[in-house]
Amino acid sequence: MDEKRPKPIYVLDTNVLVDYPDIITEAGAEKPKNPTVDMAGAHLVVPSAVVRELSSFKREGSDRGKSARKVLKKLRLLSRLDHSRRYRWGAYYMENPIQLDKNGQTLSILPIHKDFKKSLPFSPDETDMDGQIVLAAISACYIVDGKKVDGSDEAYTGSKYSGREVIILTNDNEMAVRAHERGIATNRFGYDCPPPYTGRRNLVVPNELFNMLFLSGRVEREDFEKLMPDEPRLVANEFIVMEPAEPEKCISYDPKCNPYFSNVGKFDYYDDAIVSLRFVRSFPVAPQSIGQALYAEALADPNIAAVICTGPAGSGKTYMATIYGYMACRIGQFINVAVVPCETTHKLGALPGGLEEKMDPQVQPLKNALRNYLLNEDIGLKKELENLKKYGSNEPESDDGENSLNGESDNATKGNADDKDTTKPKRRMKRRSYKSKNSNRPSIKSMVDERVNLIWHNWFSVVPIENARGQDFALQLAIYDEFQDQNISQADTLLKRIGANGKIVITGDIEQIHAPYLDETNNGLVYASGILHDDPMVAQVYFAEEDVVRHPLVKLIAERQKRAKSQKEDI
Repeated sequence: MDEKRPKPIYVLDTNVLVDYPDIITEAGAEKPKNPTVDMAGAHLVVPSAVVRELSSFKREGSDRGKSARKVLKKLRLLSRLDHSRRYRWGAYYMENPIQLDKNGQTLSILPIHKDFKKSLPFSPDETDMDGQIVLAAISACYIVDGKKVDGSDEAYTGSKYSGREVIILTNDNEMAVRAHERGIATNRFGYDCPPPYTGRRNLVVPNELFNMLFLSGRVEREDFEKLMPDEPRLVANEFIVMEPAEPEKCISYDPKCNPYFSNVGKFDYYDDAIVSLRFVRSFPVAPQSIGQALYAEALADPNIAAVICTGPAGSGKTYMATIYGYMACRIGQFINVAVVPCETTHKLGALPGGLEEKMDPQVQPLKNALRNYLLNEDIGLKKELENLKKYGSNEPESDDGENSLNGESDNATKGNADDKDTTKPKRRMKRRSYKSKNSNRPSIKSMVDERVNLIWHNWFSVVPIENARGQDFALQLAIYDEFQDQNISQADTLLKRIGANGKIVITGDIEQIHAPYLDETNNGLVYASGILHDDPMVAQVYFAEEDVVRHPLVKLIAERQKRAKSQKEDI
């Protein structure tokens, strides 16, 4: 904008004030960082219709109600600072606005008198809040232009405001369209956020540095900074994925045969060094990608109290957290896995059944993770599945004549007695070669579902977010799934629920925001990543497209979406 041209007058829509209440700054308050609109020296106008709408929100127990109360309190305190309000046609005189800060930002509250409205070219209904805000912008234009809207010779001449543009700040597309129909310009408002922290750094390094990590498992911070002087400083628990600059001279390194990811290190804040991964080998499932190896390391590290994992669908975020929680409970590390799904758009009381039944649709991703784990790792179930593929419904009996579902000798996970229903005696079957097609033997699905439900009953509990307030997840692993659909207030509440000897795992995908009023800048995942950045108790892991392991088609979709976004193409 031309510095000689007067700053615009910004008429604030309700949604901007609710989402960004700090747009109205106060003397001494910290200024918002990187706003999309330069607010220095701006004149802000709050229509009286917006004040009425905020008043209708203030009794709500939601975050909208909280923001409304905050804005209304701020407006009240500001209006008390200056008692020299002069009125013109029943409105605050825009020539004498409230001074907000030393940067020249000012504020006017603009009611519109009934006689004033008669001279305006637009007459929306009193209940039409969007129309009332557009009407306030038109009124501001008339005042700025110095038009005699009431027929009085004393009408404001506009000498101070001549040439100033009036713009509505709104993030509502419908409001913007209606404003444009009336010749009023609009702008969106928000904050430009820096690129999200990924928790990993992929580097091509000198062979000397690579060999330090690959052969000795340790790189001192001083050595890293000396050999990589242009790299930013290391962050606590940041993962460094190294590739040698001259791989042909690294005889012992074969990237295709590196099951323990010896070329990957984590910056240990207390050791002040990059150290090799220590916990991957003992993780319940073998990582299938570098991203999964980093995630496994962060989950299994007892010194890390919070893990934030982001990335595309199909990369194993929920799967690995679920299986880790299950196995950690079985060895006594935790007493329970508390699952807190994202906020629903409906009240739980509207759904049938008890709490578990109401919440069951939201925890199906975790139960599905348990199903996949049992089908892939449980020897007994794998054998049942192989027999079904080989023989169809005419499955051969086990050699000892037992139903292998109730037997533990073939189970891949040792010590599974706690996952069995011991109240039911083992069912003995007569020896025979094959079972009849009309057998009452349960299907593979029912076998797996029975095991999953038993595991869930023993080790897992689901906690609605409205019930999480005041809870203390001591000695528990708390999994916060789909965290990008939580707002900042909800995220703040959940982050503070961790208790003694507990751990929290936050998962989500910043590209898959489904909650209303949330975007890439104001969701819980971004908030958690920012507020927990660079602390030895926290690790952050980012899954890239190459970490997708669900199905090649999912990986293809993720890659094409990323390419289309970078090229600004429609998909």
